[in-house]
Amino acid sequence: MTRIDAKFTELRSAGKKAFVAYVMAGDPDFDTSLELVRGLPDAGVDVIELGLPFTDPMADGNAIQLAGQRALEGGMTLDRTLDLARQFRAGDDSTPIVMMGYYNPIYSRGVERFLEQAKEAGIDGLIIVDLPPEEDDELCIPAQAAGLNFIRLATPTTDKKRLPKVLENTSGFVYYVSITGITGAAEAQAADVGPEVARIKSQTDLPVIVGFGIKTPQSSEAIAGVADGCVVGSAIVSELASGKPVSDVLAFVKSLSDGAHRA
Repeated sequence: MTRIDAKFTELRSAGKKAFVAYVMAGDPDFDTSLELVRGLPDAGVDVIELGLPFTDPMADGNAIQLAGQRALEGGMTLDRTLDLARQFRAGDDSTPIVMMGYYNPIYSRGVERFLEQAKEAGIDGLIIVDLPPEEDDELCIPAQAAGLNFIRLATPTTDKKRLPKVLENTSGFVYYVSITGITGAAEAQAADVGPEVARIKSQTDLPVIVGFGIKTPQSSEAIAGVADGCVVGSAIVSELASGKPVSDVLAFVKSLSDGAHRA
C-alpha cells in the first residue's frame, strides 16, 4: 500500500473528502518553494502534487506556464525537484507526494534510473499528462512495479468506449479534468461534474478527484461534494506569483482545504 492508498483509506474511514494542492517545484526559487511545500500539510492538504518544470507545458494555462518558467530560470531541474521532495520527506513521512509533469525529462534521465531516484526521494505517484494508455509499457507499468502509483486523467471527452482503456492500469486515484482546455481557463461547475464523476465511479473503485477550474473555497466545497475530493493548482500558484508571503499563500490554501473538508 502506497502513502496515497493509505491516505484515501484514512479519509474514507473518517467520511472526509480529499483536498489536493498543486505547486510548481522551484517557483519562484528553491527555498521559497520548499517553505511552501513544508507548510501544506498544516494547511489541510491531504495530497501534494509537485509540478516538475518543463519547457513546453502544453496542458497548462498561463499561471502554471509562468511558474514553470520562473522555476527553470531559477535553476530548477529534475535533480533539484527530487531534492526538494527529499528535504520535505525528512520532516514528513506520511503526506503523499505526486509528481506531475511531462515525459521528456524522465525519458532523458532513463526510466529505470528515474524510478529508483523518485522512490528514494519519497515520491509516491506520477501524473504524466502526455503519455496515453497505449504507452503504458513505457512508464506506467514500470512505475507500478517499482511501487509508485500511476494516476491517469479522464476528461469530458473520455467517452464510454475510451474510459475502460484509461482506467485499465490506473492506480491511486483517477484525476477528472472538469473542463475542456488548459489549466486555469474556466471555472468548474458541480452540476456538470457530478454526472461525469458518477459515470467514472460506476467503472472503478478508485477515488475520483476533480481538478481544473477550482478557485475559491465555495467551488472547492461544491466540487468535493460531488466527488471524492478536489485539486487546486492555478489559484494557489497565482497567489504565490502575486508576491504574497508564504504565510498568506498557506492561509489561502487553508481556506480551500476547509471548503473541501466541509463537503
